[in-house]
Formats: sequence, structure tokens, C-alpha cells
Amino acid sequence: MSDAALGTAGFVLALFLVACGVPVAIATGVIGAVGFWWLNGWVGLNFVLGSVPFEAIFPYSFSVIPLFILMGVVMAHAGLSRALFDALNAAVGRLTGGLALASIGACAFFGAICGSSLATAATMGRVAIPEMERRGYNAGFAAATVAAGGTLGVLIPPSIILVIYGLLTQTSIGALFIAALVPGLIATALYAVAVLVAVRANPSFAPRGKAAADDGEARPSVGLDMAVVALLFVIVIGGIFTGLFSPTESAAVGAIGALLLAAFRKALTVRTLGMIISETASMSGMIFLLIIGAALFNYFLETTGIPQALIRVIEASGLSASAVIVLILIFYLILGCFLDSMSMILLTVPFIGPLAVQFGFDMVWFGVIIVVVAEIGLITPPVGMNLFVVQAVAPSANQRAVLRGIVPFIAADLVRLVLLASFPALTLWLPGFLNH
Repeated sequence: MSDAALGTAGFVLALFLVACGVPVAIATGVIGAVGFWWLNGWVGLNFVLGSVPFEAIFPYSFSVIPLFILMGVVMAHAGLSRALFDALNAAVGRLTGGLALASIGACAFFGAICGSSLATAATMGRVAIPEMERRGYNAGFAAATVAAGGTLGVLIPPSIILVIYGLLTQTSIGALFIAALVPGLIATALYAVAVLVAVRANPSFAPRGKAAADDGEARPSVGLDMAVVALLFVIVIGGIFTGLFSPTESAAVGAIGALLLAAFRKALTVRTLGMIISETASMSGMIFLLIIGAALFNYFLETTGIPQALIRVIEASGLSASAVIVLILIFYLILGCFLDSMSMILLTVPFIGPLAVQFGFDMVWFGVIIVVVAEIGLITPPVGMNLFVVQAVAPSANQRAVLRGIVPFIAADLVRLVLLASFPALTLWLPGFLNH
């Protein structure tokens, strides 16, 4: 068996193990180690196991991950999800589909300070889904709305997956964050359009003209809470845009700001602080373990020469750059039906990235496109992770009803994907200011 064939077999086996429920870090780490042993023997394996795990996570730039996670965890424990939902509910709750619109907006805001899709869907689901059901919304549509809104946490900065992509490809994290802003706003707007179209086409999804919770009247403190959240977001992202902060420094500022906000809201008790530290450490440890497993796996794939072999095959086929990007997007759309977004990025970017470089794709634009496709996978059956999260939060919503409700949002995502792939300027014009 040739080295390239062995690498391909290892990649397929990794996908199979993950699909069977083996943790991604274990599947990739074990296959990477065994594959490298097969190619280089025990001496080579001892060297790799003694150096790669440390080299994978020791760079200073990786400190941005636990800091942004801390920021999101603190915001969740500070009760900001309810405040965001109440404020937007007061603004649009009286419209037909208004609670769904408020849920999308709240997910966008919370995703901007959380950086995690699953955390956004789980947190907002506990707030928004019961309220929508109480007001007569279809349970499946309510759950689907939050599942789709949760994906905004993957794209709207600060995004953990964008950080991972930037570290894997040596692409500027600041440029990626700035580039994701416009696509994130487009996503939010298209989801709002999807809600309005869905409730008009299917009146059973939402009651018509009913006032939202509390008759659309927000508590006086809610507007202040939302303004503080918006201010923190502007400071974190604006600091990167203006060059005042590096991404790591902005993450530290965001984490401190979140802690101060939680203290101001009197939500920072000793017990809560312990839970925050525990959750942050647990989530950070999980991500670093994924990175170590992926590093071993990717070291094995690079040794087999798969990236170079893939480039040679594509070049020999005579495909244009446009055809290549279409094939890559189709590949990710299919892969997204079976893997979570983090696994997709860690497993594929190390050999898809060199292909993108070879064909002259802008790596900032390419990163945003890849994250958008990974985001679609979060709400695509049969293994859309956000669909499982919201069903756990809303047991009254059966799977068929949720899948029926998610269709308009998948359609909106595909429209956005076509726009961003066809018009790279939508992604790149803001990062262009960083170079001036």
C-alpha cells in the first residue's frame, strides 16, 4: 500500500470512528499515532508522541481560546440571554413571528459574546423556546428557530472556530474576525427573512398579531443590559479593527469586561465563580485535547503526502479555480451531515488549506466560507448538533416537526453561501481597512 493510500484509508477510518460515536480527539489521536508507527516504527512514534502534543498547544496565541470561552461562560451565568431576549421581544414581539425574530436577534447578540454555537443554542433555547410555545408557536418551528439562530455563534466574532482555523493556517485572527462581521449580519438578516416567509406561508407556525411576553414591555434594566453588551462587543472587535488590541489582548479585555458586568448585575457569587472556572477549564481542556489529537493525525497525513497528492490530482484534472471551490463546498456540505463543525475544521483544513493556497484563494475569504459551510452542517440532518441540543431543551418538539421547521433556515443559508462565494468583496472589504 502506498503512503497516499494509507493516508486516505486513515482519513476514512477516522470519519467512520467519529460517526460510530468515538470521541474525535481519541479517534484522530490513535489513528495518527498508529499510522505514524506503521510508517516510521517505534523510534519515530516516540519522537512524535514526545514533541507533537506540546508543540500543538504551547504557542502564546492559543491563550485566546480560554479567554474567549471565559467571556462567554461569564455572560451566560450573568443572565444576559434573558435580558437580550426581553429587549428584542419588546421591540418586535407584537409582530406575527415577532418572538421568533427576537430569538434570532438574541442569538446573534449572544453568539457575538459567546463564540460557541452549541452554547448559544442551549442557553437561548431555555429562554426562548418555552416562551414561544406558551404564546402558541409551533413547537418544532420554535426549536428550529433557536437551532438556526445558535449557528450565528460560530460565525459572528469572537468565534472559537475562526480562531482554530486561523491558528491552523497561520491566517490573521483579527482579519478573520473583521471579515466575518458582514457575513454574520447577512446571516442574521436572511434568517429574519426566513422567519417572515415561513410564518406567512404556514400560519400554524406562529399566532398572528399576538403580543409577546409581558405584552412587549421590557424591564427598565433590560435596555441598559443590552447597551452594555453591545458596548463590550464594540470594544472587543473595535479594538482589533483599530489596532488598539491584538486578538489575545481583546480576549482578555472581553473576559475582564464580562466579569465586571456580572459583578455589576450581582451575579458573581462564590458558587457562580466556581462554576464559571470549572466550565471554562472543562471546555478549554476539551478543545486543547481535540487540537492535540488533530495534530497527531495531521502529522501522519502530512507524512503520507496526501496534501501534495490531492493537489497533483486536481491539477491533472484541469479543473478551474471556480470548479475547485464548488467541489470543496459540496464536500463540506456532505461532511456536515455527519460531523460537528469543530471536527470538520480540525480534520480537513490541514490538507484542504494547501489546496486553497495552490489555487490562489484568499485565506481570509476561504476561512469564512469554510466556517459558513460548517455552520450549515450544525442544522443539517441526520447529525446536526444544534438540532439535538434544542430537542434536549424542548422535549415537546419531535424530530419530524423540528426538521420541517428548519427547512426555511437551510434555504437562507444556501442563499448566503452562494452570495459569499460569488462575491468575495462582501467578506474582504472590511479587512482591507486593516492594511491601510
